[in-house]
Amino acid sequence: MRAIRTILITAVILGGLFVAADRGAVWFAEKQAAEKIRDSQGLSGTPEVSIKGFPFLTQVASSELDEVEVKLDGVTAGAGDRSVKVSGFDATLHGVRIDSSFSSAVAGRATGTAHLSYEDLTKAAGDPDVSVAYSGTSGSQVKVTGKVTVAGQPVERSVVSTVTVVNGGTIRVHADEVPSQGVPGAEKKIREKTDFDRQIAGLPKGLKLDKVTATPSGVDVTLTGSDVNLAG
Repeated sequence: MRAIRTILITAVILGGLFVAADRGAVWFAEKQAAEKIRDSQGLSGTPEVSIKGFPFLTQVASSELDEVEVKLDGVTAGAGDRSVKVSGFDATLHGVRIDSSFSSAVAGRATGTAHLSYEDLTKAAGDPDVSVAYSGTSGSQVKVTGKVTVAGQPVERSVVSTVTVVNGGTIRVHADEVPSQGVPGAEKKIREKTDFDRQIAGLPKGLKLDKVTATPSGVDVTLTGSDVNLAG
Protein backbone atom coordinates (compact mmCIF):
# COMPACT_ATOMS: atom_id res chain seq x y z
CA MET A 1 0.00 0.00 0.00
CA ARG A 2 2.85 2.37 0.84
CA ALA A 3 4.40 1.76 -2.59
CA ILE A 4 1.11 2.45 -4.34
CA ARG A 5 0.62 5.61 -2.28
CA THR A 6 4.14 6.76 -3.13
CA ILE A 7 3.52 6.15 -6.84
CA LEU A 8 0.26 8.06 -6.73
CA ILE A 9 1.77 10.99 -4.87
CA THR A 10 4.69 11.06 -7.29
CA ALA A 11 2.29 10.94 -10.23
CA VAL A 12 0.26 13.84 -8.83
CA ILE A 13 3.37 15.92 -8.19
CA LEU A 14 4.80 15.22 -11.64
CA GLY A 15 1.40 15.85 -13.19
CA GLY A 16 1.16 19.20 -11.42
CA LEU A 17 4.62 20.17 -12.61
CA PHE A 18 3.72 19.17 -16.16
CA VAL A 19 0.53 21.25 -16.05
CA ALA A 20 2.50 24.23 -14.71
CA ALA A 21 5.10 23.83 -17.43
CA ASP A 22 2.40 23.34 -20.04
CA ARG A 23 0.47 26.47 -18.96
CA GLY A 24 3.69 28.49 -18.79
CA ALA A 25 4.55 27.41 -22.30
CA VAL A 26 1.07 28.42 -23.50
CA TRP A 27 1.40 31.87 -21.92
CA PHE A 28 4.80 32.42 -23.57
CA ALA A 29 3.56 31.17 -26.94
CA GLU A 30 0.46 33.37 -26.81
CA LYS A 31 2.56 36.43 -25.98
CA GLN A 32 5.05 35.73 -28.77
CA ALA A 33 2.30 35.05 -31.30
CA ALA A 34 0.47 38.28 -30.42
CA GLU A 35 3.62 40.36 -30.85
CA LYS A 36 4.48 38.71 -34.16
CA ILE A 37 0.98 39.29 -35.54
CA ARG A 38 1.09 42.93 -34.44
CA ASP A 39 4.52 43.59 -35.95
CA SER A 40 4.17 41.60 -39.19
CA GLN A 41 0.71 42.96 -40.02
CA GLY A 42 1.45 46.57 -39.02
CA LEU A 43 -1.43 46.71 -36.53
CA SER A 44 -1.93 49.72 -34.27
CA GLY A 45 -2.66 47.51 -31.25
CA THR A 46 -1.60 44.15 -29.86
CA PRO A 47 -4.11 41.35 -30.33
CA GLU A 48 -5.24 38.93 -27.61
CA VAL A 49 -4.21 35.40 -28.53
CA SER A 50 -5.69 32.34 -26.82
CA ILE A 51 -4.43 28.84 -27.63
CA LYS A 52 -6.99 26.12 -26.97
CA GLY A 53 -6.50 22.45 -26.20
CA PHE A 54 -4.51 20.46 -23.65
CA PRO A 55 -1.81 19.50 -23.41
CA PHE A 56 -0.17 22.32 -25.35
CA LEU A 57 3.32 20.79 -25.42
CA THR A 58 2.13 17.73 -27.34
CA GLN A 59 0.55 20.04 -29.91
CA VAL A 60 3.87 21.85 -30.26
CA ALA A 61 5.62 18.51 -30.69
CA SER A 62 3.32 17.75 -33.62
CA SER A 63 3.88 21.29 -35.01
CA GLU A 64 0.15 21.96 -35.22
CA LEU A 65 -2.25 23.71 -32.83
CA ASP A 66 -5.85 22.54 -32.82
CA GLU A 67 -7.51 25.94 -32.31
CA VAL A 68 -6.39 29.52 -31.70
CA GLU A 69 -8.54 32.56 -30.98
CA VAL A 70 -7.39 36.08 -31.89
CA LYS A 71 -9.20 39.16 -30.58
CA LEU A 72 -8.44 42.84 -31.08
CA ASP A 73 -10.31 46.02 -30.24
CA GLY A 74 -9.80 49.46 -31.73
CA VAL A 75 -7.53 48.53 -34.64
CA THR A 76 -7.16 51.09 -37.42
CA ALA A 77 -7.26 49.44 -40.83
CA GLY A 78 -5.90 51.21 -43.89
CA ALA A 79 -3.89 54.40 -43.97
CA GLY A 80 -4.46 58.15 -43.90
CA ASP A 81 -7.85 59.45 -45.02
CA ARG A 82 -8.69 56.02 -46.45
CA SER A 83 -8.60 54.31 -43.06
CA VAL A 84 -11.44 52.94 -40.98
CA LYS A 85 -11.47 51.94 -37.31
CA VAL A 86 -12.52 48.39 -36.50
CA SER A 87 -13.99 48.59 -33.01
CA GLY A 88 -14.10 44.84 -32.54
CA PHE A 89 -12.35 41.98 -34.32
CA ASP A 90 -12.19 38.29 -33.47
CA ALA A 91 -11.17 35.20 -35.39
CA THR A 92 -11.03 31.48 -34.68
CA LEU A 93 -8.22 29.61 -36.39
CA HIS A 94 -8.13 25.86 -36.93
CA GLY A 95 -5.19 23.62 -37.74
CA VAL A 96 -2.46 26.20 -37.13
CA ARG A 97 0.84 24.89 -38.46
CA ILE A 98 3.86 26.29 -36.62
CA ASP A 99 7.62 25.86 -36.43
CA SER A 100 9.66 25.44 -33.25
CA SER A 101 10.60 29.14 -33.07
CA PHE A 102 7.08 30.44 -33.85
CA SER A 103 8.59 32.42 -36.73
CA SER A 104 6.02 30.82 -39.03
CA ALA A 105 2.34 30.17 -38.33
CA VAL A 106 -0.30 29.32 -40.93
CA ALA A 107 -3.92 28.41 -40.17
CA GLY A 108 -5.54 25.88 -42.42
CA ARG A 109 -8.99 27.43 -41.90
CA ALA A 110 -10.28 30.60 -40.22
CA THR A 111 -13.58 32.32 -39.48
CA GLY A 112 -14.30 35.57 -37.72
CA THR A 113 -16.15 38.87 -37.47
CA ALA A 114 -15.25 42.55 -37.50
CA HIS A 115 -17.52 45.25 -36.07
CA LEU A 116 -17.62 48.78 -37.49
CA SER A 117 -19.64 51.31 -35.50
CA TYR A 118 -21.72 53.92 -37.32
CA GLU A 119 -19.60 56.62 -35.71
CA ASP A 120 -16.47 55.10 -37.22
CA LEU A 121 -18.18 54.57 -40.58
CA THR A 122 -19.13 58.26 -40.53
CA LYS A 123 -15.49 59.18 -39.89
CA ALA A 124 -14.41 56.80 -42.65
CA ALA A 125 -16.59 58.71 -45.13
CA GLY A 126 -14.02 61.48 -44.78
CA ASP A 127 -16.50 64.34 -45.09
CA PRO A 128 -18.00 66.40 -42.23
CA ASP A 129 -21.21 66.76 -44.25
CA VAL A 130 -21.81 63.00 -44.38
CA SER A 131 -23.19 60.75 -41.65
CA VAL A 132 -23.93 57.02 -41.56
CA ALA A 133 -26.66 55.53 -39.35
CA TYR A 134 -28.88 52.49 -38.91
CA SER A 135 -31.56 52.25 -41.58
CA GLY A 136 -34.03 50.46 -39.30
CA THR A 137 -34.16 47.40 -41.52
CA SER A 138 -32.40 44.05 -41.42
CA GLY A 139 -29.88 43.02 -44.03
CA SER A 140 -26.96 45.06 -45.29
CA GLN A 141 -28.57 48.48 -45.67
CA VAL A 142 -27.67 51.68 -43.79
CA LYS A 143 -28.88 55.28 -43.92
CA VAL A 144 -26.44 57.85 -45.30
CA THR A 145 -27.14 61.56 -45.08
CA GLY A 146 -25.21 64.11 -47.15
CA LYS A 147 -25.29 67.86 -47.58
CA VAL A 148 -24.40 69.44 -50.95
CA THR A 149 -24.89 72.71 -52.80
CA VAL A 150 -26.69 72.43 -56.13
CA ALA A 151 -27.37 75.46 -58.34
CA GLY A 152 -26.45 77.68 -55.41
CA GLN A 153 -28.95 76.04 -53.10
CA PRO A 154 -28.09 73.83 -50.10
CA VAL A 155 -29.53 70.35 -50.47
CA GLU A 156 -29.64 67.62 -47.81
CA ARG A 157 -30.62 64.10 -48.71
CA SER A 158 -30.88 60.90 -46.70
CA VAL A 159 -30.54 57.78 -48.80
CA VAL A 160 -30.72 54.06 -48.13
CA SER A 161 -27.37 52.55 -49.05
CA THR A 162 -26.25 48.96 -49.36
CA VAL A 163 -22.96 47.97 -47.76
CA THR A 164 -21.11 45.26 -49.67
CA VAL A 165 -17.71 43.59 -49.81
CA VAL A 166 -15.58 44.18 -52.90
CA ASN A 167 -12.63 41.94 -53.83
CA GLY A 168 -12.48 40.42 -50.36
CA GLY A 169 -10.88 43.44 -48.73
CA THR A 170 -12.94 46.56 -49.35
CA ILE A 171 -16.17 47.86 -47.80
CA ARG A 172 -18.38 49.67 -50.34
CA VAL A 173 -21.25 51.98 -49.36
CA HIS A 174 -23.49 52.69 -52.36
CA ALA A 175 -26.87 54.45 -52.38
CA ASP A 176 -29.66 52.28 -53.77
CA GLU A 177 -31.44 55.33 -55.17
CA VAL A 178 -30.91 59.09 -54.96
CA PRO A 179 -34.02 61.28 -55.38
CA SER A 180 -32.91 64.32 -57.36
CA GLN A 181 -36.41 65.87 -57.38
CA GLY A 182 -35.78 67.31 -60.81
CA VAL A 183 -32.67 69.29 -59.81
CA PRO A 184 -30.06 68.89 -62.60
CA GLY A 185 -26.81 67.39 -61.33
CA ALA A 186 -28.20 66.72 -57.85
CA GLU A 187 -27.82 62.95 -57.98
CA LYS A 188 -24.17 63.12 -59.07
CA LYS A 189 -23.26 65.62 -56.36
CA ILE A 190 -25.07 63.66 -53.66
CA ARG A 191 -23.43 60.41 -54.72
CA GLU A 192 -20.04 62.10 -54.53
CA LYS A 193 -20.82 62.54 -50.85
CA THR A 194 -22.71 59.38 -49.95
CA ASP A 195 -20.94 56.71 -52.00
CA PHE A 196 -17.48 55.61 -50.88
CA ASP A 197 -15.12 52.63 -50.63
CA ARG A 198 -12.81 51.87 -47.71
CA GLN A 199 -10.23 49.14 -47.67
CA ILE A 200 -9.91 47.01 -44.53
CA ALA A 201 -6.15 46.58 -44.55
CA GLY A 202 -3.89 45.22 -41.82
CA LEU A 203 -5.76 41.98 -41.15
CA PRO A 204 -3.81 38.67 -41.19
CA LYS A 205 -2.95 37.68 -44.74
CA GLY A 206 -5.37 35.16 -46.21
CA LEU A 207 -8.28 36.34 -44.07
CA LYS A 208 -10.88 37.93 -46.36
CA LEU A 209 -14.10 39.84 -45.88
CA ASP A 210 -17.13 37.74 -46.78
CA LYS A 211 -20.45 39.47 -46.12
CA VAL A 212 -21.95 42.45 -44.26
CA THR A 213 -24.88 42.66 -41.84
CA ALA A 214 -26.24 45.96 -40.51
CA THR A 215 -27.23 46.04 -36.82
CA PRO A 216 -28.55 48.84 -34.59
CA SER A 217 -25.05 49.45 -33.19
CA GLY A 218 -23.07 49.20 -36.42
CA VAL A 219 -22.03 46.91 -39.23
CA ASP A 220 -20.83 43.34 -38.67
CA VAL A 221 -18.51 41.92 -41.30
CA THR A 222 -18.02 38.16 -41.56
CA LEU A 223 -14.52 36.98 -42.36
CA THR A 224 -13.34 33.66 -43.76
CA GLY A 225 -10.03 32.33 -44.93
CA SER A 226 -7.77 29.42 -45.65
CA ASP A 227 -3.99 29.19 -45.31
CA VAL A 228 -4.07 32.33 -43.16
CA ASN A 229 -0.56 33.64 -42.49
CA LEU A 230 -0.35 34.83 -38.88
CA ALA A 231 3.31 35.67 -38.51
CA GLY A 232 4.31 37.36 -41.74
